[in-house]
Amino acid sequence: MEDEADGGLDPAPDGPRPFRGRRGRGPYARHDTRPGDSRDQASEAGEPRTTYAALDLGTNNCRLLVARPAGHAFRVIDAFSRIIRLGEGISASGRISEAAIERAVAALSVCRDKMRHRHAGRARLIATEACRAAENGDEFRARILREVGLDLEIIDRETEAALAATGCTPLIDPDTEGVILFDIGGGSSELVRLGPCAPTRRGPPAPRIEGWVSIPLGVVTLAERYGGHEVSRETFEAMIGEVARRIAAFAVTHAGDVGRMHLLGTSGTVTTIAGVYLELPRYDRRRVDGCWLDDGHVTDVIERLLAMSYDQRVDNACIGPERADLVLAGCAILEAIRRAFPCERLRVADRGLREGMLVEMMRADGVWDDPRVEPRAEP
Repeated sequence: MEDEADGGLDPAPDGPRPFRGRRGRGPYARHDTRPGDSRDQASEAGEPRTTYAALDLGTNNCRLLVARPAGHAFRVIDAFSRIIRLGEGISASGRISEAAIERAVAALSVCRDKMRHRHAGRARLIATEACRAAENGDEFRARILREVGLDLEIIDRETEAALAATGCTPLIDPDTEGVILFDIGGGSSELVRLGPCAPTRRGPPAPRIEGWVSIPLGVVTLAERYGGHEVSRETFEAMIGEVARRIAAFAVTHAGDVGRMHLLGTSGTVTTIAGVYLELPRYDRRRVDGCWLDDGHVTDVIERLLAMSYDQRVDNACIGPERADLVLAGCAILEAIRRAFPCERLRVADRGLREGMLVEMMRADGVWDDPRVEPRAEP
């Protein structure tokens, strides 16, 4: 997927100004404007004063959301997404390659310019598994700060799971007993057992995390290990088996009554499956985010993908050349999760870490504590 929103931004001035965290103010990276700076003034329409930005630099994708609080949620005013394959080759070399760094610098420069153009007054900029696993992860982070001016925060897996849960909580069916949330990444995958949402009078619902697990397997690592262009059924089952062994203990502890639970998936894998199922002529987030798939629907799509050649996957509008060699590795991870938690329904989320960061920052700033925000209506 290319840019999520049109650019048209002014070029960045010479000499990058870093978005840094302020000491003693928690883990958020922050770029502060002066109280009297006219760029940060509230509009005559009463728009909130602070604009927030959330950047997620993953093993496969670089993603940004810029948003402002609105009611009990927020309104996205700019977005960006680009596949950069930061983790390409790490499983073999242990290092982020120079080519991957150059792709990251290019994408992060666009993100920096968007944040400046939108006058983001509050930002959190995270990096995940590729930077956690690479020998040169800290060196890469220092280079991004020096060349791009962005101060990345390398988060641990528990934080990653919690942010995904926060970002996806609004999609939980309130009538279910619980949810298995999964996030299939490029270099790692997280599963979270969520109970009924904790009540909130204002703002988005809060997740109730009852357990979580993270495994160092994602679409990039599996595809590099088993191959992604030509995938036989034997290879597909081998990938499923490796993932199943990693999540077996978590499944035993958190299976529960799957008849009263549903799966909630956030990743390029599940959004791709939804797009293929819906036979979209081009990917459409509005139709994918929040859609429901029955167990049989998911099985049918996976079977279709297994029967496709690499070239046929490239030609599919919801897969394309950037995902064609990764999608079956993602399907194998999903299949292992489905076998461990055989729920009848799967809800698809085109949201996750970025939304979780935005919610956490806004909640920490008390934006929904404003008495002008009406409390939630009682059910």
